[in-house]
Amino acid sequence: MSAPEVNTETAAPPSDKTRLRRYNWLAKYDRDTINDIIDAGIVCQVGYVIDGMPYVTPTNHWRIDDYIYWHGSSASRMLKAQQKGIPVCFTVTHLDGIVFSRAAFNHNIQYRSVMAFGEAELCEEDVKRKALETFTDRLAPGLWAYARPPAEQEWKATKVIRMKLDEVSAKVADGLPSEDDEDYATDNWAGSIALRTVQLDPVADPKLRDGIEMPDFVKNFRYVGAK
Repeated sequence: MSAPEVNTETAAPPSDKTRLRRYNWLAKYDRDTINDIIDAGIVCQVGYVIDGMPYVTPTNHWRIDDYIYWHGSSASRMLKAQQKGIPVCFTVTHLDGIVFSRAAFNHNIQYRSVMAFGEAELCEEDVKRKALETFTDRLAPGLWAYARPPAEQEWKATKVIRMKLDEVSAKVADGLPSEDDEDYATDNWAGSIALRTVQLDPVADPKLRDGIEMPDFVKNFRYVGAK
């Protein structure tokens, strides 16, 4: 696929480590684009190495200012390793569409993704508690105050890890491929099909007691990634 003209007015990468080399015209380095992609997702992938073995773990994430957060069990091998400051790779990807080309090697997908490198750190107790409240209300504003507060044993059983978003870049593919002139001259159809995550109606727990009304944060819930 040939490269379109590069927009030189976009923000510069934080360092050569973060600079996109393949399909670099898809790169986005401005913080607004990066934050929007991170905030539109609930599930991320975190890559790391333990004892020479690579792992990639899917987990929930959330952002507060220039930090990305994730959490898990205090007994988690992943979190125990990450809190020691080992190198971590954080990624989020949204699939937005399928692109059909005139040429077999030009079929593609439309997507938004973020990749960040850094060293994770364990959040202290006061930061952990505030961060988990933020995460809960990010899922649905008002959910933290509505639900039963965590017991002390539940707090002890949970760790929160965070990483500074210093070495971070985004990649956005939202167009059609540039094709060779001879392919444009064929009778083959080309175009795209958009893909979207849709939100369905709430389903009540069958074990609810009679008379319990649906709270407003459920009635008004809107998935941040839905379009």
